[in-house]
Amino acid sequence: MIAAIPFWQRKRLDEMTRQEWESLCDGCGKCCLVKLEDEDTSEVYYTELACRYMDQDSCTCTVYDTRLAKVPECTVLTPDTIADFHWLPFTCAYRTLAESRPLADWHPLRSGDPNTVHEAGVSVANRVVSEAEVPPDDWQEHIIHWIV
Repeated sequence: MIAAIPFWQRKRLDEMTRQEWESLCDGCGKCCLVKLEDEDTSEVYYTELACRYMDQDSCTCTVYDTRLAKVPECTVLTPDTIADFHWLPFTCAYRTLAESRPLADWHPLRSGDPNTVHEAGVSVANRVVSEAEVPPDDWQEHIIHWIV
């Protein structure tokens, strides 16, 4: 018997159900990092500063259902807006599929284990500082270069 083709291989992003769409998130936490944009070049720089609502061990949002009320500028990806987020890391499943690349072996949908993203060293788990601990004037001092 031939195994069923996984939804992410047979559906376009705009054909996915909300549950399928949400399951694409690998839990890396990179979306939840403070990013700074150079006004002259539009280049985006990641910092080691995580949203105050990110659980730094699991890289999950502690207020996911109400995040937009608490953080209006929170990233909300949809099939229609994915192109607007040019700063998404190369490893992001949304970007990966939008660019017609296959999901990585460590992605939880492929591995069946939500911890493989952490075990593979792709997530920001235990590598960040809460934005609440650093004054905004000092955020530039926390730019990092280990995000891919």
